[in-house]
Amino acid sequence: MASSSSSSSSYSTSPCAACKFLRRKCQPECIFAPYFPPEEPQKFASVHKIFGASNVSKLLHEVLPHQREDTVNSLAYEAEARLKDPVYGCVGAISVLQRQVIRLQKELDATNADLIRHTTRRRINGNNSGHRSGGEGYDQGPGIIYYPNYHQWNCNGGFGDGHQGDGEGNNM
Repeated sequence: MASSSSSSSSYSTSPCAACKFLRRKCQPECIFAPYFPPEEPQKFASVHKIFGASNVSKLLHEVLPHQREDTVNSLAYEAEARLKDPVYGCVGAISVLQRQVIRLQKELDATNADLIRHTTRRRINGNNSGHRSGGEGYDQGPGIIYYPNYHQWNCNGGFGDGHQGDGEGNNM
């Protein structure tokens, strides 16, 4: 009997956030206790404000025990989103993110197209430049030799574009 009184005293000393918010005694079988710890009072306050404690309690009783934590996390996320955007909630956040993904995909496609155009142009210029000079490089005009896998190197002792690189097409 001593153990049961010690477990009930632990509930009475630190009620869950839901019971504390609702100003009621937290019972050992409290449906909220495992999901609304006393350290997170705002979590329950948000969920209660949007959905109501009674509705959340009914929902948790209907959901299988192994799904309750995910359910509470989803309710908390939606409640926070509804407080920030009362009309659209998390759907508004999802829409913003989808538009951002579409914009970034278009930007990536444009960058890839530029890269393909640049690479194709370098290949065409390299293959049609005329004669070979000194091994594997192609003559690119006065003082510039094109090496297919390296930066352009000019005969004055530097890179043709004026930048230093790592030899793989990446400027450092």
